[in-house]
Amino acid sequence: MSMFTQRLPRSLSAARRAFTLVEVLLVLAILGLLVGVLATKVDGIFGGSQDAVAKLFVTESMKTPLVRYRIDLGDYPSTAEGLQALITAPAGRVERWKGPYIEITGGGGVPVDPWGEPYQYRYPAKQNPNAGGYDLFSKGKDKVADTPDDIGNW
Repeated sequence: MSMFTQRLPRSLSAARRAFTLVEVLLVLAILGLLVGVLATKVDGIFGGSQDAVAKLFVTESMKTPLVRYRIDLGDYPSTAEGLQALITAPAGRVERWKGPYIEITGGGGVPVDPWGEPYQYRYPAKQNPNAGGYDLFSKGKDKVADTPDDIGNW
């Protein structure tokens, strides 16, 4: 018999083909580590998208409807009237109101931010007095107004 055709004993051959318990545990530990890393990264990716959507809404999407409202009625909606004034005519301004100024699908209410909260509106502005006259912002992930995570047009 040559060296290449020689067969290993049956028990030694079976042991070489199977994984040891240590190898299986090592693979499971590596997979667990990868899942943990991916879970934290996915939250960061989607969280960043939510911030970007809110920023785009408050800086660009609402600019034109608010300017159109101002042109038609002579001023921005007051804080009390809020963004609802872009959907339904405020009392005492019905004759000049030419809205709705924003298209609402579904529920028909004030738009909500990516965290399910209504966008906040103030006029005259508290944060942004020189750059447009009004504050439009999302309360951010913590859902509390006037905190560092607010996303506004300032």
